[in-house]
Amino acid sequence: MALRHAVLAALLDGELSGYQLAKAFDLGVANFWHALPQQLYAELARLERDGLVSGREIVQDTRPNKRVFTVTDAGLAELERFAAADGKPSFIRDDLLVKVQAADHVDAGEVIARLTERAAFADAKIWLLGGLLRKLRGGRSEEEFLRHGERIGPYLTCLRGLAFEQGNRDWCRRSAAILEERRAAHARE
Repeated sequence: MALRHAVLAALLDGELSGYQLAKAFDLGVANFWHALPQQLYAELARLERDGLVSGREIVQDTRPNKRVFTVTDAGLAELERFAAADGKPSFIRDDLLVKVQAADHVDAGEVIARLTERAAFADAKIWLLGGLLRKLRGGRSEEEFLRHGERIGPYLTCLRGLAFEQGNRDWCRRSAAILEERRAAHARE
């Protein structure tokens, strides 16, 4: 997947400025694609040049003018091609896993600290994702929303992000507890 597809998918809900797109990435899209604001602005320029999005300027009285972007028919066709293409399996590339892999030969206390930090980060993301899911549902139950909601793609990707963070948190806590138990047992020997 290229950043262009993630940007096109984020623009499906309507017109967004680059700033709004960056916020949308921070909240929802970051669950499956990370991009810096500079990357997003550069990608919007490329997408507009390629005719996949159209931009228009909004004149504002009390603030600087802004450009907002929408997906064009060509952009929708590109997303259609992307959706129909074979997917590549994803691979984990995480420096924390390298640290845990080396836990038997490095200071286990440092590894435990990194696991604890990551669990706390996952907890914070779980809280944010839970709020986003509630907002997307708009007062409806999950079952009702999934059956009758207008656009469930963002909800489903948010559910995946939630499951990912819950799994991360649980693994971090368990790994930290195991390392701590082993460290205590070795100290008693």
